Amino acid sequence: MGKTKNYTNDEVTIVWEPEKCIHSGICVKGLGDVFKPKEKPWIKIDAASTDALVKQVKACPSGALSYFMNDAKDNSAEVLETQVEVMENGPLLVYGTLKITHKNGDLEVKNKTTAFCRCGASHNKPYCDGAHVKQNFIG
Repeated sequence: MGKTKNYTNDEVTIVWEPEKCIHSGICVKGLGDVFKPKEKPWIKIDAASTDALVKQVKACPSGALSYFMNDAKDNSAEVLETQVEVMENGPLLVYGTLKITHKNGDLEVKNKTTAFCRCGASHNKPYCDGAHVKQNFIG
């Protein structure tokens, strides 16, 4: 799989997987002092509280951002209630704990926000990769 980058403070580590990013901008809109895509490093982890960082990372629709608590003995994720939101002209966002069985039989567990493709143009199906923007998807 692709490269990942870690950004850490004393309490939390944010993990970024650039290949998963669909550039929704939710991170930048939510915590503009932390997520600065035109700067390097682009995540200024000390610019917000740990609680604010965790809340924003949980809102990432692609799963490109994740986190773990540095002092956690067991970094397995909590089980979250499932909620579904249809984004206008965009993906289907599913919040919560999901067990996804891929067509090849592989099982994947998602435990935050997951963006599923609705336009059919994604190169990362079943997940959204932002292709709906170029396709001018309406739905």
